[in-house]
Amino acid sequence: MTYSSGGAEPTSTPVSASPPAVRASGPRPLLWLLLVVSLACNVVSSTAGYTWLGIGAGLGALASGTALIAHHYRHRRS
Repeated sequence: MTYSSGGAEPTSTPVSASPPAVRASGPRPLLWLLLVVSLACNVVSSTAGYTWLGIGAGLGALASGTALIAHHYRHRRS
């Protein structure tokens, strides 16, 4: 049995066989890795009492976090 909605037939759009375009990831994976390593290094060095290493690791975490936020706002979809 064929059912009809009584309206116009919907138009079909051709389906592409190719996969959708993948966005280039750029520096994001490296920035995430730097953030995680810097945070871990900061925790270990602060616990062990290495103040200067902790300060450097904290600055590295701050810089990579800032770069991730800037990258997000620069490349977000509108």
